Amino acid sequence: MKPKNLSVEENNFIKKLHQIVNNTVKEEKLITDNLSNPPKEIVTRGQTISDKVARFGGSWKFIIYFCTLLLVWIIVNGLVLGREAFDPYPFILMNLILSCVAALQAPIIMMSQNRKEEKDRMRSENDYLINLKAEVEIRSLHQKIDLLLEEQVKQLYQNQAKQLEILQQIQRQLNKAS
Repeated sequence: MKPKNLSVEENNFIKKLHQIVNNTVKEEKLITDNLSNPPKEIVTRGQTISDKVARFGGSWKFIIYFCTLLLVWIIVNGLVLGREAFDPYPFILMNLILSCVAALQAPIIMMSQNRKEEKDRMRSENDYLINLKAEVEIRSLHQKIDLLLEEQVKQLYQNQAKQLEILQQIQRQLNKAS
């Protein structure tokens, strides 16, 4: 094989590798932009309050405070104040207050859960983009490896052809010498 042909083949090989890299870069541009610069989240005052209420309302601290308050209410109105209690047994005022707290707390907690669900959805989309980027990179690597293997097989075939040609020349020289 002529040296000129070898350099042309090497140039074609390098061009193929560059084309694969360029295609990969074009496909990944949007993915990389989204991953490195996620959109900033704008949180309103109401959302901040709902998150804090949900965090406190779902804690042991809240349960202990609330149970303590209920016990104090029942002890004061049932035992300590006796007939002069401001909320005697069956504690109708306490039931009204508990109902109001539950009526206000439930939608606030639901708002916070909806926000967390939205954050989870965004994280899921981000994970999908990361997986997609990894898939593109793996595909690119497969193409590069396939191209390298193809080039190696071609080179091995050419080397084998040269070796066979040399062996045939040696065989002819041996036949002439004998």
